Amino acid sequence: MDHNSESVQQSSAQAEHQGTKLSRTIKLPQAVALYIGAVLGSGVLIVPGVVANISGPASLLAWGLMTLLVLPMALVMGLLSARFPNAGGVSSFVTRAYGSKAGTLVGWFFLMSVPIGAPVAALTGAGYMTAVLGLGEQARIWIAVSMLVVALGVNVVGMKLAGGVQIVVVAAILLVLVFAIVGAVPNVESINFTPFMPHGWVSVGQSAAILFWCFIGWEAVSHLSEEFVEPQRAAVKGVTIAAIIVGILYFLTALATVGTRSYGLGSSDASLVIVIEKLLGPIGALVAGITAMFICTATVIAYAGASSRLAYALARQGEAPRWMGKVSDKFGTPTGGLAFLAGCFTLVLVFYASGAVSLTNLITFPNATFILTYLGGCAAGIKLLREHPWGRRFSWLSFILTAAIFPFVGWAIIYPLMIIGVYVIVSLWRRRNHI
Repeated sequence: MDHNSESVQQSSAQAEHQGTKLSRTIKLPQAVALYIGAVLGSGVLIVPGVVANISGPASLLAWGLMTLLVLPMALVMGLLSARFPNAGGVSSFVTRAYGSKAGTLVGWFFLMSVPIGAPVAALTGAGYMTAVLGLGEQARIWIAVSMLVVALGVNVVGMKLAGGVQIVVVAAILLVLVFAIVGAVPNVESINFTPFMPHGWVSVGQSAAILFWCFIGWEAVSHLSEEFVEPQRAAVKGVTIAAIIVGILYFLTALATVGTRSYGLGSSDASLVIVIEKLLGPIGALVAGITAMFICTATVIAYAGASSRLAYALARQGEAPRWMGKVSDKFGTPTGGLAFLAGCFTLVLVFYASGAVSLTNLITFPNATFILTYLGGCAAGIKLLREHPWGRRFSWLSFILTAAIFPFVGWAIIYPLMIIGVYVIVSLWRRRNHI
């Protein structure tokens, strides 16, 4: 074990001795719900129609490919979480594999992704609801605020409550999706599958690149692994169950979208809404709006839980301000990290409300940092899972797929470069002060 790994363990042990240890309350059902909530995001409402518009019925090939690949991607994070349960999640894995500097940087990449990504998810869900009800932008912002407050609140009380809420929310989401899929069967027509590949094989590749985003989120729950009652069981078994459920649901939703031709003519970004509306009439739009809010709230709960635990872990290691490591005496939850998120959420929503930045701009900011976080986790898996032959192969496969996506981030690379710049400046300042 290298010096950096020892220092991480020593700081962890010191934190536990000081009574700042996180409570172990997450059992297998909560873990499965948290995994599903983190991965099954707003993409299921939008992406099936978008990729169907790009490659037609052949988009099902891209869905099938990603459904097969999602299990290896998920298992990498599950295996690492089971072997090295730590609130630092991916950051702690990278620290073990490549040292504290690399681990800290990856940690800050993820930590600074969620303050933007969570408000984006909330605004997306709120946008569906306001569109259904015919409300304006101000109502959308206040609904988004309510979703964020709920997510932070359940995380303050603890992951036992958060996991319980996730079970209820995810169950509601699954119920609506299954209803939409089963209800769409009578409207599926064979003519909608021809021509099968109207835009060629290249379009299938383009669809696969877009679909990659639907299957990101496994890395988020790794930050909650320190609170698993049984890390081995909850991490590996939980992520396997969740990956199978998510993969099947995504594929069947895409099949219903293509089979009923609920896309095209300007409706591709609301395909699931159209499927439900065909079944229930006007009330279907309201059901879809409520479903969108549930889906996005579930995502925010999972990511707020993950990033607040990461803030706690970084503060525990001396790589973040000490106040960010504060833990609630009553609930044993990282209130310092949650306070940090609350402040960031407020700033992002204020900027959005002022018109200084659009939702489209906000969406692009965390893209590069999320990919770099995932790349770090896969690279750590390659080194740390040497004794697990399939784990190492899964790590390589996930790393290559993720690396292939990175060149497409475009100007969003500026955001991680800014984080690196701040990290270097702070490191130099701290070193000078020590001298």
